[in-house]
Amino acid sequence: MMCIFHSSNFKLIKILIVALAIGKNVHGLYEDQIGKFDWRQHYVGKLKYGAFDSSSLDRIIVATESNALAAISAKSGELIWRQVLEKGPRGDIKLLHIPSQGNGIQPTGSRYNRAFDIITVTGDNPALVRGWNSNSGVLEWEWSLYSVSPERIDSALWFIHEGTLYHVVPVWQSHLELTGYVATSGQQTKATTSRISATWIKDKKCALAASFFACAIDEQILAIDLLSEKIQIIMKQLDAPAVEPLKAIAGEAAVIQDDRYYSLSSEKSFQLDAGDAILVDETIFEGEKVVLQLSMNREQNTCKLSAKKLTGNEPIEAIGFTINNYPQTLGASELVSVRCKISSSGDGGSRNQPVCRFVLSTEDGTIVLIQQGNIKWTREEALADVEAVDFLDLTLSDAEGAIEEELNNKNEENDLEWDVFGALQRRIYNQISHVKNLALHVLGLGPAPSKAQKAGLVRDDFGLHKMIVVITKSGKIFGIDNISGKHHWVRYLPEIAGFANGQSMKLLVQRTSRFYPLTAQCIILGRHKDTKNGLIYQFNPITGQPINGGIIHLPYKIRQVSLLHETGPDFLRALLILDEEKKAHVLPESSAKFAHNFYMFSANRESAVLEGHLIEFRNGKLSTIPTWTVNLGGAGKEQKIVAMEGKNPIEHVHSQGRVLADRSVLYKYINPNLIAVATHGLDNIHKYILNVHLLDVVSGSIVFSMSHKRVQPPLHMVHSENWLIYSYYNDKVRRTEITSIELYEGKSQTNSTVWSSLDTPPLPLVERQSYILPVSVAAMKETITEKGITNKHILIGLSTGVVAEMSWALLDPRRPVTSPEKAREEGIIPYMPELPMPHEILINYNQTIANLKGIHTAPSGLESTCLVFAHGLDIFVTRVAPSKTFDLLKEDFDYFLITVVLVLLTSTSYVVKHLASKKAIKQAWK
Repeated sequence: MMCIFHSSNFKLIKILIVALAIGKNVHGLYEDQIGKFDWRQHYVGKLKYGAFDSSSLDRIIVATESNALAAISAKSGELIWRQVLEKGPRGDIKLLHIPSQGNGIQPTGSRYNRAFDIITVTGDNPALVRGWNSNSGVLEWEWSLYSVSPERIDSALWFIHEGTLYHVVPVWQSHLELTGYVATSGQQTKATTSRISATWIKDKKCALAASFFACAIDEQILAIDLLSEKIQIIMKQLDAPAVEPLKAIAGEAAVIQDDRYYSLSSEKSFQLDAGDAILVDETIFEGEKVVLQLSMNREQNTCKLSAKKLTGNEPIEAIGFTINNYPQTLGASELVSVRCKISSSGDGGSRNQPVCRFVLSTEDGTIVLIQQGNIKWTREEALADVEAVDFLDLTLSDAEGAIEEELNNKNEENDLEWDVFGALQRRIYNQISHVKNLALHVLGLGPAPSKAQKAGLVRDDFGLHKMIVVITKSGKIFGIDNISGKHHWVRYLPEIAGFANGQSMKLLVQRTSRFYPLTAQCIILGRHKDTKNGLIYQFNPITGQPINGGIIHLPYKIRQVSLLHETGPDFLRALLILDEEKKAHVLPESSAKFAHNFYMFSANRESAVLEGHLIEFRNGKLSTIPTWTVNLGGAGKEQKIVAMEGKNPIEHVHSQGRVLADRSVLYKYINPNLIAVATHGLDNIHKYILNVHLLDVVSGSIVFSMSHKRVQPPLHMVHSENWLIYSYYNDKVRRTEITSIELYEGKSQTNSTVWSSLDTPPLPLVERQSYILPVSVAAMKETITEKGITNKHILIGLSTGVVAEMSWALLDPRRPVTSPEKAREEGIIPYMPELPMPHEILINYNQTIANLKGIHTAPSGLESTCLVFAHGLDIFVTRVAPSKTFDLLKEDFDYFLITVVLVLLTSTSYVVKHLASKKAIKQAWK
């Protein structure tokens, strides 16, 4: 066979080859830096729906509470594809339908080449019906549906039967409205909506199981088959009136769960042992459907699954299993889906016996896959809802620890015993011990390294290696390596929850690892899920082990909390708690004396009322004295607090002033007691208004206030040194804006040594300016370094999932519009309202973070470097250097060349010295 190519074809091929080569080079720009100092982990969130893909044996389709649709590999647990839907109620997944293919038991070796559409229904008004390709996750079709009864959209239900999507709208104590649509096109199957009379239906008493709508009425379950040609009420007798709402069990068979389990499509009801969850699978075993039940025993750490026939209630031993060492880090489990196949040789079971995989969803958010009674893999989806983060210094290495221990022993001993000869003797003994340990280590006979040494959890020279402690919404705690992303330890607290009004749990560091040999100590502060009283968990952040029993149950509710500044001989910062009755408590109680003359404040977000309190310790008792009250909500309480931001307690201010063009100094207004409070509410003239206040929480005085008309949240604030930055949405011009405020005392300082809010300091000079951003803001945070010498940059997390590192010079409120004096100042850029967004400032380049929620920064041992943790549906860790790495050699530094030059210079200096001495001697003899 002969192929003839035209010369133009060869030119086209050359052009394509050159284009591909150029494209590859452009894509590889800075490619050597990718993944060197950063990493990213993908998550999908806590499961809401899930099932094995009928077109693949190695794919699990899941829909989550984080509005994500994804496919997970059943073999490895890795993410195959993911689609993140709209935020909020619009992206809330109401229905996930995966078309079934035959029965649930698949013969070994079967393959399906045809891609089936996954159907989802999201949102309410409009409800979006979408079809997704199960192989790639690509959206294939979509149609929307507006409800004719917007007041009843919250109670609407959906189900699919034989390619028809049914929309069920209950009108309580009246009737049911049933409408059918062609699932792929949205065409209505009937001209009118069917109205099914059902005066007995009541809100919060009903559930939809397959095509059956069932309600618990007194001591009966009443149900209707919505697809039956002849409407007939099915009745099931209860032993006692139903207390909890009915629950529909997943599967094709219509089964309702109460104290017992009732099959609505069968005349018989069946009884099973008590368990955490149950699943009616589509699997056909010996010609009958099977009921699978999961039960757990926390005291014995066991997990048991039993299987029974749906109609005969006969046990099936071949499917059940028992896990004896069920991990304590997993909460109560619920069966989500199961896939079985007939085993052959090499499948791990007997020939022609069912081999099953089970997908479990735990209360803490973990996805678990169990195969033949063994946990095959887990996915820690709790990390999709991060609430609190902190970077902790690691412990010293064994060698450094020995040196610190020697110094500590020296300080503890009597000074007379540490004379010159004693110190020399101890030094020689320690040096001999080090040489001995080194020799034994080389020979493999030395002492075993510590656990931290084995895990690599030791402090490095530059303080870049740290432990990230992450607190999640479900009460799960993680210790993550900031270099590798490895989860070194995991703990689960099933009793703890966040505070009221959406307040997250708090993570406080009582003692760092710098006080060797004392271990680091952190506390998590939350409230009990049932009693709503305060709950404290004390633990070692490096190992994750609890301290002093771990959990402390408080007999009161928490209003405010703070760490005391002074410490005892154990270097432990005590915890000061203000309860709902405004009484002060200190933990541990022995440190109560350090709370004397301590100022605290509390705020009510709904009424926008802030109160100041003075804590005193007299006669062995703590007392709380109210000092001031500020009402920011107005007379009608139309304003509510939407954001409140204080300064970072570990922040250091390096420069006290700013040099002007005439070489004079403009001193910063650095008030450590200053907080920023933003309130938002309705306004008769401007529809809604945003007020920003700078408040001194010791004296209660308002330092500065500013209002923005027709501005809406979300509001994100950054408060540091003498400046404040906040972003908002300007509804009048429909764009995102950022306002910066800078405070100065003037050209003279009131007090250059000690700041006191009680001395009535003068009001500051205020510089302010606003800028325009091309995209909306999801989070903001400032960079922070150990000494505060490095320039401050603002990390702006955008709604697109990228994090931009914006220089403070671009947000400076002193950028001049027409003033020639300001233009002569060092580092001042002429004012332009639009903020540039070049690709070079995106610190996560193409590693976007889905549903970005927050950014946390921490200093490293290098003054030039700041550590960054960004979280959303993904987590991303990196490091930034706002002033470049001025205290670190470059990666391509030529060590060999500089060594050769130094050797040559040293040798030359000695030769020249020798020649110069000889010359001086000769001149002396002349």
